[in-house]
Amino acid sequence: MAKVISIANQKGGVGKTTTSINLGASLAVLEKKVLIVDADAQANSTSGLGFDVREMKNTIYECMVNDVDPNTAVLKCEIDNLYILPSHIDLVGAEIEMLNMSDREKTMKRMIDKLRDQFDYILIDCSPSLGLITVNALTASDSVIIPVQCEYFALEGLGKLLNTIKIIQKRLNTELAIEGFLLTMYDSRTSLSNQVLDEVKRHFQSLVFNTLIARNVRLSEAPSHGQAAISYDATSKGAQNYLNLARELLERNGAKQ
Repeated sequence: MAKVISIANQKGGVGKTTTSINLGASLAVLEKKVLIVDADAQANSTSGLGFDVREMKNTIYECMVNDVDPNTAVLKCEIDNLYILPSHIDLVGAEIEMLNMSDREKTMKRMIDKLRDQFDYILIDCSPSLGLITVNALTASDSVIIPVQCEYFALEGLGKLLNTIKIIQKRLNTELAIEGFLLTMYDSRTSLSNQVLDEVKRHFQSLVFNTLIARNVRLSEAPSHGQAAISYDATSKGAQNYLNLARELLERNGAKQ
């Protein structure tokens, strides 16, 4: 039975998609069977793993809005053990189309429940918003990883996200836990990166992952080649950072393996 983890932060550009792709690929390399659910209408996880978004027959949109069997939409990636449930720009309209559905906050949970027993980990790449699709993702998840970029406005808006998580824990998913805060785009040479690191650790303590994701050119280049960093350049700092994160995640979940 898969552990379902949302990767969420309503701020854009914090590394949600980069984390979804590269943590997923790293877990797959460590011999875990992984599904990435692309729950963002921009479909960057889908294209970042080498798929042409225009050629998709069934995507998360069809599964959530038209009740298509998600097993028919899952695609195998180049990396062994790694799969993706792709997204499409149509997902933009899903929130409006779902408004009249009963129990609409649990639509994604019902979809994921049909896939859960086939994987070890399911990672949901959330969109940069706190709309209905993100609420669905958090309702369907066991835990959430919150990427925080090491930049000036890093903690801005986190209160809103944590408040949303609290509401979901209270009303929709009492089991939802915070897996951890992940510091991304870290540059040890700048005092700002170190200040953000200190501040996040002071606020969230043991919830902060020990692994830091450094700024890395290879990490930025890999998606344009339709690859995870570990396929594009396994020796790069970015690829190694995510491999370490995958090991840390497995260690944290050791009792549940």
